[in-house]
Amino acid sequence: MALSAPRVAFGVHSCTPYNTSTGEFYGILKVLKGSSLSLSGELQKLMGGASKYPWAVEDGAISAEMSLKFSEYPDFVFTLFLGATPTNNAAETSGNCSSLTNKYGTSCMSATTGVATATVKTADKADLKFGKYVVKAASASTVDVYFSSDCDIGRGTNGVYTTDLLKVVAGLSITTSTAVEITDHGVELTGGSGTISLVTGDTAQFEVRPLNSDSMTVTIGAVADQTFPEFGAIVMAQKRGNQEMLELDAYRCKSAGLPINFEAGAFSEAEAKINLMYDSGRDGVFSVRHVSPT
Repeated sequence: MALSAPRVAFGVHSCTPYNTSTGEFYGILKVLKGSSLSLSGELQKLMGGASKYPWAVEDGAISAEMSLKFSEYPDFVFTLFLGATPTNNAAETSGNCSSLTNKYGTSCMSATTGVATATVKTADKADLKFGKYVVKAASASTVDVYFSSDCDIGRGTNGVYTTDLLKVVAGLSITTSTAVEITDHGVELTGGSGTISLVTGDTAQFEVRPLNSDSMTVTIGAVADQTFPEFGAIVMAQKRGNQEMLELDAYRCKSAGLPINFEAGAFSEAEAKINLMYDSGRDGVFSVRHVSPT
């Protein structure tokens, strides 16, 4: 008889992590750059006497590790690899301006004697730009405003830096219970209800999101989030032209850490290192399935 066609795998299609307790899927990674599974075993050698060769060799521990490269960042990758839970926000048709909070000193943000609030100026919401702002007291009643990056500074009416220290507004007057606009940025600062008495050099900060259809925030490294869940993972090779498919199911996975890279002129790529463990319920570490549909 003729030899059977060799069983091969080509490309990578997806990785689907799942909850090891319920079997529910966390989601799916489709923008994959590659996945590799490495099984490396130790050999214990018995050496002794004048022999340059071992008297006996026995099996040692086997390390099972998976590398997963991908160029997308769904919420679950922050949960599985960094132990954090992202917050998803609904579409913001009026954008978003976070609460003004003091950073240095206590006078800059004050409901009575400083800047009480930073809010979206509805009439100019199209000028909102993505980034962080620092408000610095320049005198007892004026502030300078700084903006973190020019990545989005051209949205709406173009913003302009006035110094290399990223200042966008100088000497903005803060008046009791009165709103004053950060020109061309869609945000207004409202003075406190009492006599304004800023301490020169004090700072406060806030963040802005422009009009959007979706946004996400996540904080990595919080004390409550420093545990990393076990998960299972199904990796699918690309379906071949003859319809053959191959699936690898890793029963128990554990990972901690996720390098996130930014390269000039290239899409970001992350590579997760994953350790595989023995699953007593399924009596194995991983399984492989192959099918040749007719």
